[in-house]
Amino acid sequence: MKEITCIVCPNGCKLTVKKENGEYRVTGHKCKRGINFAVQEMEDPRRTLCTTVKTAFKDIPRLSVRTDGEIQKRLIRPLMQQLRKIEVKEPVMVGDIIKKNVFDCGVNVIATTSLEQQLAYIQRSG
Repeated sequence: MKEITCIVCPNGCKLTVKKENGEYRVTGHKCKRGINFAVQEMEDPRRTLCTTVKTAFKDIPRLSVRTDGEIQKRLIRPLMQQLRKIEVKEPVMVGDIIKKNVFDCGVNVIATTSLEQQLAYIQRSG
């Protein structure tokens, strides 16, 4: 038996998951999405990763990034190790791909901040 909090919607249901005869039994959910979340969490937990990477710009040393989809939870640490080695050297816009198709799972790491706009603002502000 495992107790988890559903993160699919704002309700934050407290779910109890039991495996009986090879099937999962989920209680505590207010909607079917909670059941699907619980089963996914037990079999193949996935997360969206939000972090930062280095830049080559003195005034903006870090760029916020995130995955544009969920990746297997077990891949978060290896992805973080890869992202530590990245340095963005060109101005990028929100949504630009920083690392494409991580671990061949169809998910990209994208910029969530516009370096181009921030650098232009800094230059104007002097």
